[in-house]
Amino acid sequence: MGRLAWPLRPLPDGRGEVWRWHLAGLHQLPEARAALRSRLGATEPPHPHEDSGGERLVLAFDELASNALRHGERPVVATVVAGSGGWLLDVSDRAPESMPSPAVDRDPAQGGMGLHLVARLSVAHGWYVDDGHKHVWACLPAAVEDRHPALT
Repeated sequence: MGRLAWPLRPLPDGRGEVWRWHLAGLHQLPEARAALRSRLGATEPPHPHEDSGGERLVLAFDELASNALRHGERPVVATVVAGSGGWLLDVSDRAPESMPSPAVDRDPAQGGMGLHLVARLSVAHGWYVDDGHKHVWACLPAAVEDRHPALT
């Protein structure tokens, strides 16, 4: 797989309802995913062949939050801004010197492909540093058919 840069970009202007989770460890992710699904109006995961914008958001949320918990410094704050037509996902941690680094030339079976996956699911993505916190973000459309690959 070729090199995919995770671009240094400011957070887009996100307007909408704000949902936020403060995460201290990986053990909190299942509960956070369930709460996000509940906010989206889904009480259970979709059927295996169902492809929904909401489930793509949950997947991106899980990937970015687990990356921050594994590779960043806690506490991790995951924020979703639910706007018209989609969601702005922002995950911050206290490791501003550690930029997001997508895996290069790695067998996908070994893991580490989360940033590649989120980049493909999003219409825009990036990261920035603010007040000693690194923020990694992605914009995801509400409707799967509205997704066009993000520009890097």
